[in-house]
Amino acid sequence: MHVTESEFRALCAEIRTVASEELVPRFARVERGVKADGSFVTEADLAMQQRIETYLEEHWPEISFLGEEMPADEQKRLMQSGNPYWCLDPLDGTSNFAAGIPYYAVSLALISDGRTRMGIVYDPNRDECFTALPDGGSFLNGQALKTKATGLKLNQTTALIDFKRLPTELASRLVTERPYASQRSFGGVALDWCWLAAERCHIYLHGKQNIWDYAAGLLVFIEAGGSAVNLDGTPLFVNALVPRAAVGAGDPELFEAWKTWLNIP
Repeated sequence: MHVTESEFRALCAEIRTVASEELVPRFARVERGVKADGSFVTEADLAMQQRIETYLEEHWPEISFLGEEMPADEQKRLMQSGNPYWCLDPLDGTSNFAAGIPYYAVSLALISDGRTRMGIVYDPNRDECFTALPDGGSFLNGQALKTKATGLKLNQTTALIDFKRLPTELASRLVTERPYASQRSFGGVALDWCWLAAERCHIYLHGKQNIWDYAAGLLVFIEAGGSAVNLDGTPLFVNALVPRAAVGAGDPELFEAWKTWLNIP
């Protein structure tokens, strides 16, 4: 571990401060730009990334930095180096943020030796800071998070599902054979995982997540007791610039029922 407990607390405090200065004043007051990959970016994304990158480099110069808003060739070179690195999404949920929808977050993970060693997801709108360390549990503003058996059947659940990135056949089947009681799609991967950890929804499905989207939030979810896999049944986290399809549930029995319905081995 490259970060002490006191440094970890200070880092969480810094993310809160920077978000209050760079994100909150710009909420619903920015224009969206379009990147080469078709995703959106705003001046808030860029300002947040610059501030956090500067802080990290000042305190841990030996740890590399990967941010969503870096050029793709720089991201690729960093991943190929094999060095420990910070993985930052400075504003997960940019579309929501620009439109004035209060579901967005800052996501920061520390990745070393192919594993996520630390996760922080901060929601400035609710002042909710989700944190996790491997084998150290998950917390929301310092209070432990722990998923539990719900006693629900799959058809009684609330599902958090992003349809637009799913295979067409699967998306159609979810509509025509609806296996859950109710469905949501909020538009922010990092918070999705944290809300699952906080048991605000029961099952999850998303067709395409990048490492900066899911690394921190997934650790929060797993350390809270949740289970997750890729849509093909392989482990979800991979230390690579490869988008992943995510399936998850906090309740072990619901997770198995959800995988069975999705035909995941």
